Amino acid sequence: MSVLVTGGAGYIGSHMVLALNDAGEDVVVLDNLSTGFAWAVAEPAKLVVGDIGDQALVRDLIEQEKVEAIIHFAGSIVVPDSVADPLGYYLNNTCKSRALIECAVETGVKHFIFSSTAAVYGMPEENPVSEEAALNPISPYGSSKLMTEMMLRDTALAFPLNYVALRYFNVAGADPEGRSGQSTPRATHLIKVAVQTALGERPKLDLFGTDYPTPDGTCIRDYIHVSDLVAAHLAALRYLREGGRSEVINCGYGNGYSVFQVIEAVKRVSGVDFPVETVPRRPGDPAALVAGVERIGKVLGWVPQRDDLDQIVADALRWETHLRDRGSDA
Repeated sequence: MSVLVTGGAGYIGSHMVLALNDAGEDVVVLDNLSTGFAWAVAEPAKLVVGDIGDQALVRDLIEQEKVEAIIHFAGSIVVPDSVADPLGYYLNNTCKSRALIECAVETGVKHFIFSSTAAVYGMPEENPVSEEAALNPISPYGSSKLMTEMMLRDTALAFPLNYVALRYFNVAGADPEGRSGQSTPRATHLIKVAVQTALGERPKLDLFGTDYPTPDGTCIRDYIHVSDLVAAHLAALRYLREGGRSEVINCGYGNGYSVFQVIEAVKRVSGVDFPVETVPRRPGDPAALVAGVERIGKVLGWVPQRDDLDQIVADALRWETHLRDRGSDA
């Protein structure tokens, strides 16, 4: 039996493959390499280049590889891009997820772990935000992910498919052993952009708005180390295999940092005082988004190991330096 990782050549997916390999699982990756990289898929995992919307391919893959569980990362993730291209996001994140879920049901896959997002909450009235908070996404990205959560909920009621939807807050950092990291050159993640600026790969860092209703006027986010995040996926897989019921669970640390605090952390860790320019707000950015984390500990028994902003930054900086020094084909 094997685990199918969709989007396993991407940032979080490649770390998931590493963790599954380390745990002795048989892993097969399906990725169209639109944003991922073949070299990021660590052996002995098997890479199949293809699209999750290709149902004939997916069915054959599940049957040939005897897939028991699917961990679904494949999708589009940039909030401003979703505002500009809503139909593209609904196609990639919602329609193709529906196709994947249908294949899972038809082939008897028992367990499904879905890469969801805190963007389903929109602008929450209270922080930290619990899983019971109102769902009111303010971007097509958040809406596209929420629709997939709804499809999983309804499918699990009708068929023997159990799932865990993990609502990510802000994922950052890189594998502490230096095996993988955020490798997309034009990624929009704040810590990625900041370390690139510290290394001179960008002329400046754009700060999107300083007039939010927060203590220093900049957005506040809950940053979770990517290795802690994939550990939550392993815990979710174990939970489902042990007969756990379907769940929706936040993934974060329960504390937030402002953009200014993150910038200062990158300057502190890198030792570089890089230029920062204030620009207008981006559409779809809530002022604050911090995870309520009671459920993840109670249901999955998950305990964070890397809840330290400087460590997250240091790991990201080390990976970015590695990419630069290799003349990055990323």
